[in-house]
Amino acid sequence: MKEQTFSANKIQFSTEIEIDIQPKRRVGILGGTFNPPHIGHLIIADQVCHQLGLEKIYFMPSANPPHQDEKKAIDAKHRLHMVELAIEDNMVFDVEKSEIDRGGKSYTYDTLVKLKEEHPDIEYYFIIGGDMVEYLPKWYKIEDLAQLVEFVGVNRPGYPFISPYSIIWVDVPSMDISSTSLRKNLKMNCPVNYLIPEKTLNYIRQEGLYQDGK
Repeated sequence: MKEQTFSANKIQFSTEIEIDIQPKRRVGILGGTFNPPHIGHLIIADQVCHQLGLEKIYFMPSANPPHQDEKKAIDAKHRLHMVELAIEDNMVFDVEKSEIDRGGKSYTYDTLVKLKEEHPDIEYYFIIGGDMVEYLPKWYKIEDLAQLVEFVGVNRPGYPFISPYSIIWVDVPSMDISSTSLRKNLKMNCPVNYLIPEKTLNYIRQEGLYQDGK
């Protein structure tokens, strides 16, 4: 039997592994019915964006919010257009239409699964008010959702800074503004100037929204 010999110079092992790891883009999502959008939404988005150094903030109108009476929200096409008008002068703000395009109940978990699949290069920061932080344990598939996003909580008077989930807290100016109160004022023809962005308010008046049950 012939003796087999192996020459060391015939076998080469590479100890250098080139790995190109690009940092993920960091963007925020502010979800809601935006029924209607108001300056409080814009201030929250701006504060979170700057304090956390995010690349962009996406406003994500829901189709049919699972935690609210959907009869209280006007048609999604109006809410989407109101948001587009409210943010069009800020290049850092944009609209995420995935929930409206999908229709049905807007569960955040389902939305984020889809967004992560479509944009694996993005790290999402999901912005919620202090009242929603308290409600998080009741969210659909919350344990799985918490693995997909970083939650960003904004202070809300009367709500504690406590949660069983990891929350990045951002301090924003306290504003007693709500879409509910604005709808009531609009219905009664009370002034809402400066509380709703001017272009959005003009659209509301042109379309007769929040009047006579619209």
